[in-house]
Amino acid sequence: MPTETVYETVVLVPARNEEVGVLMSLESLAAQTRRPALIIVVVNNSTDRTEEFARRFADDEHTPPTVVLTFENNPHKKAGALNFGLRWLREAVGGRLNNRVRHVLVMDADTELHPRFIERAANVIASDPELGGVSAACFGRTDLWRNPWQRYLLGMQIIEYGRAANTRYRRDVHTMSGAGSFYRAEALQGLIDWRGEVFWEDHRNLVEDYETTLALKESGWKVTANHMCIAYTDLMPTLRELIQQRERWSRGTVDTLRRRGWTKFTWHSIATMIMGLIGFTYILGWGAKQLVLLAVHGFSHQPILWAVFAFWIVYPALRVRNLGWKAMLVEALLIPELVYTVVRAYWLIASIVKSYVTRVSAWK
Repeated sequence: MPTETVYETVVLVPARNEEVGVLMSLESLAAQTRRPALIIVVVNNSTDRTEEFARRFADDEHTPPTVVLTFENNPHKKAGALNFGLRWLREAVGGRLNNRVRHVLVMDADTELHPRFIERAANVIASDPELGGVSAACFGRTDLWRNPWQRYLLGMQIIEYGRAANTRYRRDVHTMSGAGSFYRAEALQGLIDWRGEVFWEDHRNLVEDYETTLALKESGWKVTANHMCIAYTDLMPTLRELIQQRERWSRGTVDTLRRRGWTKFTWHSIATMIMGLIGFTYILGWGAKQLVLLAVHGFSHQPILWAVFAFWIVYPALRVRNLGWKAMLVEALLIPELVYTVVRAYWLIASIVKSYVTRVSAWK
């Protein structure tokens, strides 16, 4: 006979130097309409007060049951911390997750979940027995800027996140979000049985969420995203930090795709990346030519340019209408998005080049 379920939902929170946001993240779990049965905070390679704040939360009798684990000298980044937490959980329930844990929620320590996140994600995953995971729809937190440049940079990230949340595939999504991913525990146990671990432990693994998403698909599970399962995450306040973050994401994705090759689970991501490069080249090349013609002849001699110009005012604005009139106005102005597109092209091209010519350094 199957063993009775011990934990309905267990939350894993890997935290490295997150003293600023860890309490906010944990408090968002305490505020859930369907509270987690257990929270596991894995403090790894931290040099700040992350552990102190996590234990303060755990000691509060009004919060969900919380265990704080310390994992020093973790060489495998976030993947190592998550696997460490899963190993502790498996030992706590007798060796296997099946029939002992129903759901595992993985979230970043700088993320705040909507109060109904767990409730909604559990309902989605219960709707289809073939679903191995439900990804959050991520939105950036607002009102964090200190000057006009930061306001622009953070505003474009807010628009980027909001647009992505509304255009992602609802089935067979590209990647489960590291900010908030709700897994069926049976699916995670299946990965452990298949390859010995859920998250691939290798210092070259820069995108453990994407690699795990592919592994779930390859082992026969479906994944989805849901726009009602909302996670609010930190944004990058400086251009340098933004490029570093996106190069890591893009470089990690390219590395993973190169290792996997062209398969039925990777072809869409590869094709999207290629089309993106072609699109950047076309926009910059054709756009520069049109600007020269515009400077020489004016709008009156360029009727096609009028039509294209009108389209690129209306279409981008409509794509972000759910974010409000301010976002629509920014997109309609064109210039802010064009500048951000150049930055986006830079980190994509740089990531592809680095994937082929440089090695990934170990996490020290």
